[in-house]
Amino acid sequence: MGWKFVHVSGIGCYYFEKCEPEDVVYQLDYNLEGISSMPEYVKMFQDLGWEYLQSFWGYSYFRKPSSEMNGEEEIFCDDASKLEMMKRVFKGRIRPAACLFFLTVLPNLCLQGYLFAEYGDARTAAPFVIYLYIVMTVLYLALFAWFGWQYWEYLKAVRR
Repeated sequence: MGWKFVHVSGIGCYYFEKCEPEDVVYQLDYNLEGISSMPEYVKMFQDLGWEYLQSFWGYSYFRKPSSEMNGEEEIFCDDASKLEMMKRVFKGRIRPAACLFFLTVLPNLCLQGYLFAEYGDARTAAPFVIYLYIVMTVLYLALFAWFGWQYWEYLKAVRR
């Protein structure tokens, strides 16, 4: 028995159904602009033999039987289109995360740190809150560093 991707629910749960084993390739594209002109967007991929499955949070899911592929075929056929997709991911995912970090997490960390330093425990929620914001800050910075590193490495590989 094999498993066939059916859909992703609104809360991000992936659903599969049992099927006869098939040799298929799944690919994703991140393109919020494509969703605004969905019929043309889907038609472009269908013309290349990709079956459109669904879109979820800006990602469009496609599937194609391996027997219809030309070697190591991908949705993105060249480095320039892959780089454009990475830029779309940056704009659609990293920018909002950076806004959230700089507008909520960092100011609250500074405020809690100031209140704790100035008044001790009296006016702060607790030292726990400061530690929570420190952990969130470290996680956000790690996320930004990881994405930046991946993006930089890919740029170096494309420029060679």
